[in-house]
Amino acid sequence: QVQLEESGGGLVQAGGSLRLSCAASGLTFSRHFTGWFRQDPGKEREFVGAINWRGGNTYYADSVKGRFSISRDNAKNTVYLQMISLKPEDTAVYYCAASGKPYYSPISGYTNRAEYTYWGQGTQVTVSS
Repeated sequence: QVQLEESGGGLVQAGGSLRLSCAASGLTFSRHFTGWFRQDPGKEREFVGAINWRGGNTYYADSVKGRFSISRDNAKNTVYLQMISLKPEDTAVYYCAASGKPYYSPISGYTNRAEYTYWGQGTQVTVSS
């Protein structure tokens, strides 16, 4: 059974930093592309960024480009989302997600939620002004 678990969320002032972690059991991140999404109440879940299964390429939403970065530790089977220069509009529940098929690149793109099979429960990030 696959489980993804996010951690590292919290309350931070604008301009601050946080690092989110996503640990997996039952799935090896080095074989699956992984994405980060976020959702504010009343809004759709939106793409934040992704890393391909090889780990050599990352992709970001324009709203976070230059401020957020994704990395992966294969030994710990954990994917990270480093967030700097946080803004109040970054406030949301952050989810990590992974593809169902190994060694697979999404046909419709990393931003498409439907390409992801496994999802974590989310971690709250609140940025105060």
